Amino acid sequence: MPTSPKRQDRALTFVIALMAFAAFASGFSLRVSDPLLPQIALDFASSVGQAAAIVTAYAIPYGLMQALAGAFGDKFGKCQAVVGACVVSGMLVLLSAFAQSLPQLTLARFIAAPAAAIIVPLGMAYVGDVVPYAQRQTALARFIAGQMMGMIAGQIAGGVIGDHFGWRTVFRVLAGVFALAGAALASQLAGNRWTRPMRPPPEHKLSLAKEYRLLAVTPWTRFIMVAVFVEGAVFFGAFTYVAADLNVRFGLSYSMIGLVVAGFGVGSLAYAGSVRRLIASLGENGLVLGSGIVVMAGYLALAAEWSWQVAPFAAATLGFGYYMLHNTLQTNATQMLPQARGTAVAAFSSALFLGQSAGIALAGWVFDRSGAVPVFVVAAMLWPVLALAIWRKLRGREL
Repeated sequence: MPTSPKRQDRALTFVIALMAFAAFASGFSLRVSDPLLPQIALDFASSVGQAAAIVTAYAIPYGLMQALAGAFGDKFGKCQAVVGACVVSGMLVLLSAFAQSLPQLTLARFIAAPAAAIIVPLGMAYVGDVVPYAQRQTALARFIAGQMMGMIAGQIAGGVIGDHFGWRTVFRVLAGVFALAGAALASQLAGNRWTRPMRPPPEHKLSLAKEYRLLAVTPWTRFIMVAVFVEGAVFFGAFTYVAADLNVRFGLSYSMIGLVVAGFGVGSLAYAGSVRRLIASLGENGLVLGSGIVVMAGYLALAAEWSWQVAPFAAATLGFGYYMLHNTLQTNATQMLPQARGTAVAAFSSALFLGQSAGIALAGWVFDRSGAVPVFVVAAMLWPVLALAIWRKLRGREL
């Protein structure tokens, strides 16, 4: 008996929600280390900049592995690949809980990253497959809300759980989150038609090398990739050190730091809740220009803050402003190569996290020598330049 359209819609919405839950686990893992840096540095008698190696060690393989996410999605199906990634991530993340030195912890984070890396780009590609472009930015924003909430949970857990039970317990909790997300999505693989693998017809299927060659030779695609690399370097090169700055300048407890830094996720969710109205009133170009102003204001507030109470509002401002630009870029990324959407989105995500790795490493060198203020000021100056460059390209495509 055929399924009614209304029931089909509910079934699809449920699958997207479960994919968002998997993105929640990935987001939890991605930002969980930020509030732990001061505690880990103290535990292993290192500087914060040295401890930040665990963030870079996670971001580099996370970025590189995303470039292969499309191949996993094509071979196994996007939902099926996400289930496998959650299961593997849940097992590997436990290695971090047993590390006995900073190099061991750095290696453990390096090993845990690849499986978690493919979750979000495959989820984005899945939304691109099943949601028409006119509704896609809204649907993507709601999917990414899962990752945003995971970032909030990771930042709070990193602070609160780390403060009361130690940083090792944080990674044990993270392993449980991955296991739960994988089990929830796996429960739909047999009975929900929207989880069936969606593969291009054989005559349209390209090899992975040809897909990347197409991405490389297209000027617009090259611009998107460079833009998201710079975006990751500028924004997260600075934001990673907000938690350490709060500890150094104001002596905040790890619990309070986790709550303050989680303002980023709150701002991100506020954007996701208002994205439909923002697009209707500002359009893509207006969102990008607005991001340049909002993010600059957020970083200048962090640089000039006269008390720690400024930080949660600045973090929320940064979360809102970041996704004004990033969500526009990632929506365009879903259209870079429609016949190989998984590969295109994976390459986009890979460039983002490779940019993060470069920015975090460079900013860590500056932080250890001059503190966070120069890092925040440089980010505040560079972000509007990036926003203006993207705005001009978008405007040129419309003319």
